[in-house]
Amino acid sequence: MNIVCLDLEGVLVPEIWIAFSKASGIPELKRTTRDEPDYDKLMRWRLGILKEHGLGLKEIQDTIRTIDPLPGAREFLDELRSITQVIIISDTFTQFATPLMEKLGWPTIFCNSLEVADNGEITGFKMRIENSKLSTVKALQSIGYDTIASGDSFNDLAMIQASKAGFLFRSTEQIKKDYPDLPAFEEFDDLLAAIKKSL
Repeated sequence: MNIVCLDLEGVLVPEIWIAFSKASGIPELKRTTRDEPDYDKLMRWRLGILKEHGLGLKEIQDTIRTIDPLPGAREFLDELRSITQVIIISDTFTQFATPLMEKLGWPTIFCNSLEVADNGEITGFKMRIENSKLSTVKALQSIGYDTIASGDSFNDLAMIQASKAGFLFRSTEQIKKDYPDLPAFEEFDDLLAAIKKSL
């Protein structure tokens, strides 16, 4: 039994924080897991910037509603789901992901949740499990699934390397250089072909 585990941002949809950085005019918020491997540190830093600027969940959700999946992502996902099980494993949050899941045809997503005050301020975040991507892949393997994984950032590497087959997709030049053994693709058709070959 195979199951495909995909990252969300940078793979199926644009990076939410980059979009919000542009919308809010705060360039520091462009920083993502492509730049900072420590997700906990990155999120605490982001929350500090939001607090400093008086921005909360509503402002970010308003930006997210304007984001569309990457061209070809919905078709790629539809075809992939017609031939095998697919789970999106993301470090994003339910409050961010829901409008995007609607645009992608409601695929299954495992992600985290934000702690939000009554006034809309994001006061913290709750990770579903430590090392969520790797832990989820290992849990799936423990119940009899062979995993095939793809992502673009530092926080995807562990699940990619732990899987039966793993691929970088639209990753950075640095990550591709540091992990030359991982096949890297730029187009959905090529990624789909590689996954099909691994099934």
